[in-house]
Amino acid sequence: MRALLCGVALSLAVGLTAVPADAKGCIKGAIIGGAAGHLAHHGVLGAAAGCIIGHHQAKVRERAERAHAPEHRPGQEQTPAPSY
Repeated sequence: MRALLCGVALSLAVGLTAVPADAKGCIKGAIIGGAAGHLAHHGVLGAAAGCIIGHHQAKVRERAERAHAPEHRPGQEQTPAPSY
């Protein structure tokens, strides 16, 4: 009973003080990692590792997209490319 009350108190404390998280890639990675970890009898460990790896891959993908995006500066008009 004491463990249950501690768990509820901890959940409330985290839930009330948490800020919005940027979890891009984490959910998908956690699902895949949890499934792979389940097969190796380490589901929670696989989900945690999958979340970390998925989040890292999402950040790498986002940086790559930003690097290839055309740069737009305020005050400059973008001229369309000529169509031949």
